Amino acid sequence: MTLLLASTNAGKVREFRRVLPEVQVLTPRDRGLTYSYDERGATFADNALGKARHLFAMTGTATAADDSGLVVPALGGAPGVRSARYGGDITQRRRNLLLLDALAGAADRSALFVCCVAVVLAEQRLLIVQETVAGTVVRAPRGDGGFGYDPIFQPHGAGATFAQMDGSAKDAISHRGRALRRLRQVLLEAPAAAQR
Repeated sequence: MTLLLASTNAGKVREFRRVLPEVQVLTPRDRGLTYSYDERGATFADNALGKARHLFAMTGTATAADDSGLVVPALGGAPGVRSARYGGDITQRRRNLLLLDALAGAADRSALFVCCVAVVLAEQRLLIVQETVAGTVVRAPRGDGGFGYDPIFQPHGAGATFAQMDGSAKDAISHRGRALRRLRQVLLEAPAAAQR
């Protein structure tokens, strides 16, 4: 099976390919396409489905999209669906430091990483999966792996941030890994039903 992934994020592309090795995951660039989508949805599902539908309308082929982010209760749920735009047009390193500054002195450093994956197989054939992983925002960035907020998020029960884990260790417990494994059950373990 082939899925066209509505993303220019190299880290997300790597994770999709690692967790779904049986699926040929292609990017718009692989197809010679220029792709962008203005994420204005109120929920992760709104954004994921919007991106997948937009790319499907461009190509007419099965598409997938992911919207994910960090939800911090002490910040009223921020950065949430605006995780990639938190703080405006700044680097991710600055974004992480901005979030740490916002939590300075906070007693509650709990956080939830959320990932919603939407797949459009045909105009009226949709799959949407959303998963989470709970953890803590650490006090200073740790690790050079991963991407996004990985250096400042440590999942419960782990002794390291996502950025300190190798890819397979992160995939085993991460929000995206969980969502993709659920999606895999439908796409690959029941392929006839998924492809009809």
